Amino acid sequence: MAKRKLKKRVKMSKFERLIYTFAIVLAVSAPLTIVFSKATLSKINFEVEKTKKEIEEQSKTNESLSMKINELASLDKIEEVAKEQGLSYNNDNIKNIDE
Repeated sequence: MAKRKLKKRVKMSKFERLIYTFAIVLAVSAPLTIVFSKATLSKINFEVEKTKKEIEEQSKTNESLSMKINELASLDKIEEVAKEQGLSYNNDNIKNIDE
């Protein structure tokens, strides 16, 4: 009769099973978390660059409009519009108010 080899089965405690389960979950979730966070960061950086470009374009527009305002508010332009409307410049009618 041949002896049968008995394999001893090592029993794990509940704590050991919990530790192994936690390690497996951590090993699977860590790379996924890293990939997700990098993707989110990339998306946010893209949106920041897009917003910076929009701000730059709006600043250029604002600067252009400010120059146009200054041009339209110049004394020469005011006199030209006044002449077109039939008004004349009379320095005696101008009064300065000092506070």
